[in-house]
Amino acid sequence: MSQAALDAVVALLDLEAIEVNIFRGQSPDEDRQRTFGGLVAGQALVAASRTVEGHAVHSLHAYFLRGGDPHAPILYEVDRIRDGRSFTTRRVVAIQQGRAIFNMSASYQAPEEGFSHQFDSPLDRTPPPEELPDFATRYAPWAERLGDWYHKPRPIDIRYIDWEPQDRKVALPPHQRVWVRADGTLPDDPVLHQCVVAYLSDMTLLDTTLLPHARWHSEDVFMASLDHAMWFHRPFRADEWLLYDQDTPTASGGRGLARGHMWDRAGNLVASVVQEGLIRHMRD
Repeated sequence: MSQAALDAVVALLDLEAIEVNIFRGQSPDEDRQRTFGGLVAGQALVAASRTVEGHAVHSLHAYFLRGGDPHAPILYEVDRIRDGRSFTTRRVVAIQQGRAIFNMSASYQAPEEGFSHQFDSPLDRTPPPEELPDFATRYAPWAERLGDWYHKPRPIDIRYIDWEPQDRKVALPPHQRVWVRADGTLPDDPVLHQCVVAYLSDMTLLDTTLLPHARWHSEDVFMASLDHAMWFHRPFRADEWLLYDQDTPTASGGRGLARGHMWDRAGNLVASVVQEGLIRHMRD
């Protein structure tokens, strides 16, 4: 369990309120070229949710406009678009150095009963996470080569089901399943669980678009999220295992499209995700 690493993520999601509708977020002290997109999405959802009472987020639609500077704070400006009895809408713009790097619309709904159905759960044909290797086990043969990166605590436990990262030297079918969870215990606040899932939803999804192309974070491919949409269907806990079932319908024009469904261990479809991103051959 990486409770300390998870607590650090929770601290990053606990934004500083600096004015009405304006919040400030920080990035982790890591050697990254760009701020992790999942962190920006999670912080933006926190900012929006801080301005809403009595309604729960059911969807978000976001665009990544520029790469974020991981060494500078991010300001989140919330626009209270609409406050209704059934639905509330917020728009959030993330700003660094006077320029927008990300914008998001989020919709919130008051609790309501209604029709209910879902796809058949894939859990009956999926091995449980306890039977799959964690990060340390998976990368043990390369521990010396990876150095400090191998030993770094990780707040999110990801367990691959169909293909391991080292399998991606050959073209693979356009889908993958992973078990994911926050590696520790989170407070009971359901908004925090949604924000953590927004954070982790960006970790493996765009990688799916490279499966048919025998690539995975190779030196000759540039990858970056362009837009990200999520729908939250049912309650869940992000510190319990979720099956993230992902596929990629198409790639063209330097862009790849990926989709994902998240299932809890009881077989409930709890969230859906769609993302488009750049998967561009590096130019000389």
